[in-house]
Parts: sequence; C-alpha cells; structure tokens
Amino acid sequence: RILVEKYDGKVPPVREALESLPGVGRKTANVVLNVGFGQPTIAVDTHIFRVSNRTGLAPGKNPDAVEQKLLKVVPTEFLHDAHHWLILHGRYVCKARKPECWHCAIEPLCEFKEKTPAPKQ
Repeated sequence: RILVEKYDGKVPPVREALESLPGVGRKTANVVLNVGFGQPTIAVDTHIFRVSNRTGLAPGKNPDAVEQKLLKVVPTEFLHDAHHWLILHGRYVCKARKPECWHCAIEPLCEFKEKTPAPKQ
C-alpha cells in the first residue's frame, strides 16, 4: 500500500526510499538496487560474509563492515557481478560446514586456516 501511495506503485531506485518501506533493510535494498536497477552494490548475505572473512578479502565483524570493505577492494566495474560471484562461491565451494577447498580457484591466496583436503578416492 505504501508503495502504491507514496511511489505510484513503482519500486524506487534509491536506497533511502527502499529502506523506508516496511521490512526492507540494507541487504534487501542492495539486492533490489543490484538486480533490479543494475547498480553496483553488494548485499552481504551469509555466503558473502563467510567468503569475505575466510579468504581475507574483506574481513569484518558484521555485514555492514564487510560491505564497506568490499566496496573499497572490488573495482567498480566488477561490483554488479561480484555480488553474484561471491554468493555462488559461498554456496558451492566455500561452504559453511565442509568447504571444498580443493575446488577453489583462489585457494593459494586464501587465509582460511582450516582448509579441507580433497576426499580420498
């Protein structure tokens, strides 16, 4: 209803406007801006948080800290895609419980101390 009354039923392409909507926080606003409007944002979810901290790419104690560091270290031209790359890497390679370090393209650069070896055949 607020979207209809305040924004003529159109999703606003501005973070502050999105976050003013009930139930929309920074992460959701970033997803909408990135996916819906092609803006160079990174929505730090559990996968991005884990990958950023494990690898040392952008360590931080909370999602906001990780987001701010990622925005500094990821070149602007890669920000839109980096959001998706990091999520996929966290989902399928750098998994929470059993990371598949032997599949990881950046394993030699990774700072994670508990790397998992390939399973024995």
